[in-house]
Amino acid sequence: MQTRAIHNEISDLLTKYPAVALIGPRSSGKTTLARLFSDRHFDLERQGEDLKVDLQWEEITESRDPVILDEAQEYPNVFSRLRGAIDADRKRYGRFLLPCSAVSPHLIKRVPQSLAGRLAVVELTPLLLEEVGAEKVNDLWLYGGYPEGGILQNGGYPGWQRNYLSLMAQRDLPKWGLPASRQVTQKLFSLLAADNGREWNASETGKRLGVSYHTANSYLLYLEGAFLIRRLQPFYTGTGKRLSKRSKVYWRDSGLLHSLLKTGGYDELVGHFAAGASWEGFVIEQILGALNTAGVSFDAFHLRADNKRTVNLILQFGRELWAVNTKLTTSPSPADLNLLDKAADLVNADRRILITQHREFIEGKGKVVCDLGGFLEYMKKVFDG
Repeated sequence: MQTRAIHNEISDLLTKYPAVALIGPRSSGKTTLARLFSDRHFDLERQGEDLKVDLQWEEITESRDPVILDEAQEYPNVFSRLRGAIDADRKRYGRFLLPCSAVSPHLIKRVPQSLAGRLAVVELTPLLLEEVGAEKVNDLWLYGGYPEGGILQNGGYPGWQRNYLSLMAQRDLPKWGLPASRQVTQKLFSLLAADNGREWNASETGKRLGVSYHTANSYLLYLEGAFLIRRLQPFYTGTGKRLSKRSKVYWRDSGLLHSLLKTGGYDELVGHFAAGASWEGFVIEQILGALNTAGVSFDAFHLRADNKRTVNLILQFGRELWAVNTKLTTSPSPADLNLLDKAADLVNADRRILITQHREFIEGKGKVVCDLGGFLEYMKKVFDG
């Protein structure tokens, strides 16, 4: 069984909170991970399982082992019932583990604010580089991190990814509230693949879908809530500098993106016109996933003043800013670092990092040039003291 980096974080939270919600995309391994903590499992997507929970509720609330309520968002009354059970014995921790595959606008309304202080939320991503090993970085980029998508064993990609997206468009997203036909959703997937790493333009996307920009924005919210798309907000300095105020959109899993782009093997991928943007999104997702797994508090943004002054990822740790750029090359040049410096100077970034495929780690005067694995190790050293 694949060891997940977030395992220890969940163990710790179960000693501090009555309930822990384990959120993340479908098929990322949430149920498998949850069942390492308990055998008391209820799958609320299965027909009749809600009745089973109703009939056994007293037994559930008295259990000394964590009770797993899988896909809890499918059971409208569960969160209010959880509140009552928790408040009846506030000193008992680690009682409920709630794997959830969606936090869409429609579903989030079911989670009452009254669970604040009673419920911890932790996100499980598809597999991260630290979980599969730095030597598999190219495979992870090509196939993505879903355990069944090819990274753990050959043969899944790209058929598994295509089936996954088809089921999302036909079954899951409509069930979670997306008011779009399967054909419109699949077209939106393709448009977002072509626009991966670009600034979000709701008006243009709406025109191509035949809907208003308001509707296009609402559709994107559902894809974000299903953990398919990440929207990276623009960094705002408040100093009057002319910076873009548009967010950027990325496919969170590179394997899903590549299946939409119809790329085959690794050689075909690196020769694809969208390879640079794909690498950029992949690196960003790995960095943010590693920070979340480590429990580091941060905010993430992008920055663009013009085409020559951009920062792919701004990381804000309190008052400290890190500027991170990516370039799909094994031969970075001083000019690449100079471009990063010019953009990072706009926000007085404390550290400037250029991530490439060059394996040598080079550091000096707050600047780092390295590969992805080297940067993840660098972050560990910084935050582990």
